[in-house]
Amino acid sequence: MRLSIYLPAKMQLWAGRILSLLMMPFMTARKKIARRNLELCFPELSDQQRQDLLKDNFRTMGMMLIETALSWWASDASLQKRVRYEGLEHLDTALAKGKGVILLTGHFTSMELGGRLIMLKTPCYVMFRELNNPLFNAVMMKSRTHHSEGIVLRDDPRSMVRALRKNKVVWYAPDQDFGPKMSLFARFFGVQAATVPATARIVKMSGAAVIPFVPRREKDGSYTLSLGEPLRDYPTGDDLADAQRINDLIEQEVRKSPAQYLWVHRRFKTQPEGKGLLYKKP
Repeated sequence: MRLSIYLPAKMQLWAGRILSLLMMPFMTARKKIARRNLELCFPELSDQQRQDLLKDNFRTMGMMLIETALSWWASDASLQKRVRYEGLEHLDTALAKGKGVILLTGHFTSMELGGRLIMLKTPCYVMFRELNNPLFNAVMMKSRTHHSEGIVLRDDPRSMVRALRKNKVVWYAPDQDFGPKMSLFARFFGVQAATVPATARIVKMSGAAVIPFVPRREKDGSYTLSLGEPLRDYPTGDDLADAQRINDLIEQEVRKSPAQYLWVHRRFKTQPEGKGLLYKKP
């Protein structure tokens, strides 16, 4: 992975495609999950269209390894040549209010690199969840600690509130299934999804602005980081409505580049009637 950062951008794209072909035989279960997610989220597409989207998605999964390597080890100078920013003025305006900023993103395949690229412009705190693989966990923790202003552990939301109260920027992606205890049910692509209401609650405690943040890989191997306007009239005090708004926001961005979303996660694992029902074999 580390050697890959020295390849030219076009060679990295080629290597990402090769990696995806090598990975696919070992990711049969994940491929089934991704296929099922696409069936649930894009019922309007034909079987062939979903199959094509699945292939494109796995190509981005191969590139995800190289992008992770870039986020860990590439120099600032080399990364600055490959990124374009949209909407940085929204971040500056929000920070001027002194309440901190939540950079709200989804689990896009370029998410890890996107975090590093935004930190070329502003110091950020990053969320971190312990990984099962001890080697990857150690390397990722070291890298994020080195490049970020600080680490916020997923199971310690109070540390996130403390950072925001210091007018810091926190990079945050809430779009995963954390089980029924921590969640309520809001729709994502029209499907019931266990959704954490933490974003609204953290804003209530801190007064922070919520700015949508999306990293996208372009065809030439460069990257575009888009920052939207801060959410207005948020939170409303209605946890379900606020959670639905976050899901709608992420869905809107996923639809713009669906192949670059992490479909291998069982986003709909938890349902009101129980776990795993939507992923059971017919």
